[in-house]
Amino acid sequence: MSTRIAFLKGHGTENDFVIVPDPENTVDLPPAVVAALCDRRAGIGGDGLLHVVRSAAHPEAAGMAAEAEWFMDYRNGDGSVAEMCGNGVRVFARCLQRAGHVSEGDIAVATRGGVKTVHLAKDGDITVGMGRALFPEGDVTVSVGGRDWPARNVNMGNPHAVAFVEDLAHAGDLFIPPPFSPPSAYPDGVNVEFVVDRGPRHVAMRVHERGAGETRSCGTGACAVAVAAARRDGADPAVTGAPATYTVDVPGGTLVITERPDGEIEMTGPAVIVAEGVIETEWLENAVR
Repeated sequence: MSTRIAFLKGHGTENDFVIVPDPENTVDLPPAVVAALCDRRAGIGGDGLLHVVRSAAHPEAAGMAAEAEWFMDYRNGDGSVAEMCGNGVRVFARCLQRAGHVSEGDIAVATRGGVKTVHLAKDGDITVGMGRALFPEGDVTVSVGGRDWPARNVNMGNPHAVAFVEDLAHAGDLFIPPPFSPPSAYPDGVNVEFVVDRGPRHVAMRVHERGAGETRSCGTGACAVAVAAARRDGADPAVTGAPATYTVDVPGGTLVITERPDGEIEMTGPAVIVAEGVIETEWLENAVR
């Protein structure tokens, strides 16, 4: 690394991110660099990294440039690439707004999970159009500490296994990925959500995010949980013609998820920029040796 790199730190319901603004895609961010930056003891610390790039400047997003000027090049905390991060999209949009690249209203953000529509207010919560949920066929089971639960297989642009349990403590420490079967269900790993009921259309969850471990929140996971709960409860907006809204408590706060009759899922929640600074070149060079 020959230059100092500017960064910001932000979070959405305490799902926190290192943010690297890089409109022209000039900053090299190999997995070892991302992992070093996300290290909570020796680095800045974060569940993941948001690389803020113009779509036209990134080979993976150039085809979406006509629809969305900005691309969220998202990485997990271990440096691996991920398709999508719901909390990250809100923080990404807040970062763009703070930098003056966008103003309040609707904006489009390109992700590896497709183009997402974000409604951004000057202050307050941000709503993200998360797309439609897919329900891959096949039974899935997740296990922790000798217990097994059937899980709903939900894809929100990334894979999720949603298990309804009696007590969130049954999820264990979630430091390591909960085993699942069959192995063929998730060849690239999976985000696993454990869910309990809090009241009518109100649930709480814990999550193991692949590549990050247990996090304080997961936006795509909250969407997967809401649609899984709706189907369990016999609510399918495509059939009833009425939207289904669920409140989803996560350890870091609360998200509100609405599935519309057309299948589009909207997620509403906060997004906060905490700090900004500069990554020291010497530290970074030493961190990745």
